[in-house]
Amino acid sequence: MDFSTRLAARAAEGKPVRIGLIGAGKFGSMILAQARFISGYHVVAVADLDVAKARGSLARVGWEASQYGAATPGQALRDGTTCVTDDVQALLDCEEIECIVEATGHPLAGCRHALRAIDAGKHVVMVNVEADVLCGPILAAKARAQGVCYSMAYGDQPAAICELVDWARSCGFEVTSAGKGMNFEPRYRYSTPDTVWGFFGWTEEEVAKGDFNPKMYNSFTDGTKAAIEMAAVANGTGLDCPDDGLAFYPAGLHDLAGVFKPVSAGGRMPKAGLVDIAASQEPDGREVVNNIRYGMFVTFRAPDEYTRACFQQYGLLTDKSGWYGSMWRPFHLIGLETSVSVLSCVLKGTPTGSSVQFRGDAVATAKRDLKAGEYLDGEGGYTVWAKAIPARLSVAHKALPIGLAHKVRLKRDVAKDHVVSFDDVDLVDELDIVALREQALSLM
Repeated sequence: MDFSTRLAARAAEGKPVRIGLIGAGKFGSMILAQARFISGYHVVAVADLDVAKARGSLARVGWEASQYGAATPGQALRDGTTCVTDDVQALLDCEEIECIVEATGHPLAGCRHALRAIDAGKHVVMVNVEADVLCGPILAAKARAQGVCYSMAYGDQPAAICELVDWARSCGFEVTSAGKGMNFEPRYRYSTPDTVWGFFGWTEEEVAKGDFNPKMYNSFTDGTKAAIEMAAVANGTGLDCPDDGLAFYPAGLHDLAGVFKPVSAGGRMPKAGLVDIAASQEPDGREVVNNIRYGMFVTFRAPDEYTRACFQQYGLLTDKSGWYGSMWRPFHLIGLETSVSVLSCVLKGTPTGSSVQFRGDAVATAKRDLKAGEYLDGEGGYTVWAKAIPARLSVAHKALPIGLAHKVRLKRDVAKDHVVSFDDVDLVDELDIVALREQALSLM
């Protein structure tokens, strides 16, 4: 990648890469933790609605108080410190900031921030996968038109999966599937913030000692985060989501090539070219041997007999036929790795994964029978989970994206496990995002 060499040259010239971070939660904190150790990498400003929380995040990851005392981005540029503010516009107005990292986790705010950053001529690293799956394809198109990058965040699983898919295609292999590992059992689907800790096996005392967000953890548990991330991967790679949503096939490392190939070849995938999940639990709760709970994978097919023979000769783990193999990465380090995206955008003008088509969607699906007059509570809540389906089906059924399913009122009943439609809800404060999404239809 040679980013470190290029960055060292910038540092020697007194021209550090300059970043603005929006959101100082867990992901943002991890970005800040590593920023201290990267020479020539200047976080000019951190914006968060809760300035005290942002300052607390900086202190928690080892920053000295003198390092983040600047009152404005301009002052931070002059004295080499970091400004902490609740004013996102201050970051966007600072011409010297080259890249905005959006890490709020709020889908509507994320889309609005990205749009404004692109209009300001800045690269955008979109940590906020919720925003990316909602409007990513059109944001990426607008960024390209402005001559800047709109990028997935390296360290998060979608960017790593896109990298694996690109590797396989660059080698001339036929990609049959791609996805990630995660802990999932069918009964998790209807988990709520009240029940989630039981699924993690944590006691109330253990939870009380930590800074845990039950809705965030519940989004991982009920499969919503998986749907969001796999829809984003579909948009970034041209692969498809399964018509009936993710299947969460239990599979360990040695089984990836045998499971994630088409049914026609003896696997479990309905067809080639799909995203899905390698569950680390069997449906009855038993642990899958050699699971890749924290990892990502791509499964691919040899194009001819010669390549198939090479697979065997050089130790690739394949299915029994030898035609299908899998490449995987066993871990992802979230914000600790996100500087790779920033440097790729700023130093090379290349995103680390980016939505290029509107192929997949993560749509709100009822966790229980819902009644007219109720309010949906979005990702990780009590009312809906997200289902990853092809965009063509989402559009045809007027399905409501999970990113628009927060604090909106139902106009009519929705039965359990049915997808919520735009016709089922009253949308008031989200109309600008609805209009932005409509522009993405041309990218299907």
